[in-house]
Amino acid sequence: MRNFAKLWLTVFFSLTYCYLGVKVIPRGLPRLISFIPVVSLFLILPLNLHSVHLGGSAFFFVSWLANFKLLLLAFHRGPLSDPSLSLLQFIAIGSLPIKIQQNPPTNTQNGHSLSSTDVDKGNSISQKGKLEKKQIKRSQMSLWAYALMGLFVTVIFRVYDYSEQIHAKLLMVIYSLHMYFMLEIMLAAVAAVVRIALGMELEAQFDKPYLSTSLQDFWGRRWNLMVTSILRLTVYKPVLSVASRIVSPKWAQPPAMFLTFVVSGLMHEVIFFYLDRVRPTWEITWFFLLHGACLLVEVQMKKLATGRCRLPWWVSAPLTIGFVIVTAFWLFFPVFLRCNIVVRAVHEYESLVAFVKDVVLILSSNVWDLDE
Repeated sequence: MRNFAKLWLTVFFSLTYCYLGVKVIPRGLPRLISFIPVVSLFLILPLNLHSVHLGGSAFFFVSWLANFKLLLLAFHRGPLSDPSLSLLQFIAIGSLPIKIQQNPPTNTQNGHSLSSTDVDKGNSISQKGKLEKKQIKRSQMSLWAYALMGLFVTVIFRVYDYSEQIHAKLLMVIYSLHMYFMLEIMLAAVAAVVRIALGMELEAQFDKPYLSTSLQDFWGRRWNLMVTSILRLTVYKPVLSVASRIVSPKWAQPPAMFLTFVVSGLMHEVIFFYLDRVRPTWEITWFFLLHGACLLVEVQMKKLATGRCRLPWWVSAPLTIGFVIVTAFWLFFPVFLRCNIVVRAVHEYESLVAFVKDVVLILSSNVWDLDE
């Protein structure tokens, strides 16, 4: 925990330096050079953490997302380039997987922003009231969903006690549910804390990925949207811009899409290196290369079909999720098994629960002593 606290203290001061530097250092190469020490430091910091949860989240938040955001900021792009951000907002957006909601509330009838030029004052207030009720209802549904996810995770931890009696394939299914639920809960918890502390309205990180009807829908619009947004800005758009100067825009998109998956695969490979500190086997990278290649085929098939042949959602959704699960069983989750990541994570949770119990016992005993 001491190294974890040092890491975040270092991140705070490093991002403060970047926040102040942006105001005096011109964009482009000079700003990029000034950010290189911070980017290098962010790559090293998580190596001092050996916990699965702390080390994995630190790399994901700091070494990957924060560094990519700083690289964008060097050229005055990305979420940190907004000049209206306060220091605390800059640090929160820079160090956490969050994204400020860009679009204002819209009139549900015509899709335009609510304003006095679109509707009269009474209708505007009425529409805003309806939107607020919808947001409250959506928040209540989200709370129930996260409560159920937390319950499922608790059950999964108990199931791990009998992992030796469970078939390996079924165990992988449990691992996949565990990973999805924990990602949802962790990212939602971070967003909730930032929303309460800084009053920022944030975009969701997941959008029901289990309802995806295509790989394009899964990776582009539903799964881990913060990573999707950052990769689109740091890899896809620059490669698309360069490739468009060499070939026609029609042929510039495929290499941009595929290289985005290449970078994502390499970054996931590095995450596992940080967690296990062993030579990579490249299975994770092959998982993303496979999905990148299949996504290219899917996009081209859609262009050829031009809407003439479209599968119903009740067919395309199971096919999509089935493909993701099968390929994950083949290339992604075996790495989890070899690294004993789940076993180590369960031990960490058990240690945390034991620590909380000890704290509660100490506090309760002190209360009893005061009463006496």
